[in-house]
Amino acid sequence: MSVTHTGEPPTEPATDPRRWWGLVVIALAQLMVVLDATIVNIALPSAQEDLGMSNGNRQWVITAYTLAFGGLLLLGGRIADLAGRKRTFVIGLIGFAVASAIGGAATTDGMLFAARALQGVFAAVLAPSALSLLTTTFTDPKERGKAFGIYGALAGSGSAIGFIVGGLLTEYLNWRWCLYVNVPIAAVAVFGAFALLHDRPGHADARLDVPGVLLGCGGLVAIVYGFSEAEPRGWSDPLVLALLAGGVALLAVFVWWQTRAKSPLLPLHIVRDRDRAGCFLTMGLATIGMFGLFLFMTYYLQVILAYSPVRTGLAFLPLTVAIIIGSTQISARLLPRVAPRALMGPGMVLAAGGMLILTRMTVHSSYATEILPALLLMGLGMGLTFMPVFSTATAGVAPRDSGVTSATVNTSQQVGGSIGTALLNTIATTSAASYVTAHLRDPARRAQVVAEGTVHGYTVALWWAAGVMLLAGLVAVLLVTTGPPRHGARQEEAVPEPVV
Repeated sequence: MSVTHTGEPPTEPATDPRRWWGLVVIALAQLMVVLDATIVNIALPSAQEDLGMSNGNRQWVITAYTLAFGGLLLLGGRIADLAGRKRTFVIGLIGFAVASAIGGAATTDGMLFAARALQGVFAAVLAPSALSLLTTTFTDPKERGKAFGIYGALAGSGSAIGFIVGGLLTEYLNWRWCLYVNVPIAAVAVFGAFALLHDRPGHADARLDVPGVLLGCGGLVAIVYGFSEAEPRGWSDPLVLALLAGGVALLAVFVWWQTRAKSPLLPLHIVRDRDRAGCFLTMGLATIGMFGLFLFMTYYLQVILAYSPVRTGLAFLPLTVAIIIGSTQISARLLPRVAPRALMGPGMVLAAGGMLILTRMTVHSSYATEILPALLLMGLGMGLTFMPVFSTATAGVAPRDSGVTSATVNTSQQVGGSIGTALLNTIATTSAASYVTAHLRDPARRAQVVAEGTVHGYTVALWWAAGVMLLAGLVAVLLVTTGPPRHGARQEEAVPEPVV
């Protein structure tokens, strides 16, 4: 979509009937990026056996993707602002498809790890471009609510959809199709982008903040890598402590540098805004709990309840449906009339309630009566929260900063997911080990006690996740103070651009 020199969106695209088909293209790309973080989880045992991976190295199938994705998002967002969002969107799609094809054809574990890292690189370019295209295409509050409802539903449910698709592909084809499936999806999205999406030219005359790239992306990579290594190594491991401390130090220097750079990678006025900062923090805290849920429930269903990959994936379907309903049928309809925090706060309370129900699960829990109600509450809560977070965080941003703002939202989600996976898994394994030590008195009951200890570990971690969800709701209520968007209100502000 084009934007005038003053920062106001022209009226013509608002009457373009093809903008909703453009939304389909954007949503398809976003779904591909999000589900790829989890689609290989269920396929991992098959890939490990096929390629002869060691248990110590198998985590890199997941970590290589999240590390590159989370660490390079800010760079990808700024590239979208400088080079043009549609251009970087198409480049991201093509690169992601090529990397997926390489991964699907991998003959060694190293080749698969490299392909997953390359996927993460292009996902870091693609995701901010997709969200910023959505931001500049839908500026009317009513239409914006519908569009962001769909986007929020995919962002919240994409990981769960990944489990479903991964289970189906692994069981009925083979693990390689969990990567090959991205190629036709990306091809459709590329053709759709050329035909349906519009964008203004990028700021080709502006310079990229190279020191900011090195400091910001380096700090994010160090922190994401540190949290991923905390899971197998432990929190007291010297490498983990060095990575986390180094990452924090780099980000501190990054913030200092952004106050002096002529063309900052992340203009600090973006994060100084109270509402936007509240959205970033709410997103990060919410995904800590959500990714913990995905991790524990996948193992619980397959290991404790002995579900097949397909059955495990389908068990997440109610969660996905609830997120879609919460985003598109509740949040999208209410946001034009109520303040965002009136949705985000209750949404986090609902999600925390779902977590608390799961803390009662045992080795013999019934899916229909004990697991399903919790997943439905979680889904509705996430749907109520994600849609207003995306919409509010990207509203009122100058066109030249929409890419990096979108990247910051995605960064909050990725870093939160990395923290949640490592932190909650550590809590779960520690609690499980303590339980087994305290209750293993009869060696003949070892298998039963280990299973009970494993579930006990999950429930302890879920208590912590519920607390984090409630904290996210409190942050949303206290920090996000903006009111409901007014019809015809200005959605993008012209922020003075630095002289280069």
